[in-house]
Amino acid sequence: MKKFALIAFASVAALGLAACGSSDSASEDATADNVEMPADQAMASAAQPVPDANASSDADETASGVPEATASQAADAAAAAAADAQNAAAAAEAATTQAEKKTP
Repeated sequence: MKKFALIAFASVAALGLAACGSSDSASEDATADNVEMPADQAMASAAQPVPDANASSDADETASGVPEATASQAADAAAAAAADAQNAAAAAEAATTQAEKKTP
């Protein structure tokens, strides 16, 4: 009896919600809330970039556009990070070996 009452109540609630809905005519033309301009117009009205007076010259840059000093610094930093990773891996291996020896 409780299941029947629950199903009846759910049916009445679903029909009540369906009856409360509104039906607008879909034949009306849709209008946008905001108007966007085409990319060509946006780029034409955009401000032009200003050259940086403090920028470095093209003479110290490699073919890829990265200054050589920066590339060598990055290589050195990568080598140092790799060495740190190897040291950390060795330390972890030593700690694991030591922990395995202590475990009965």
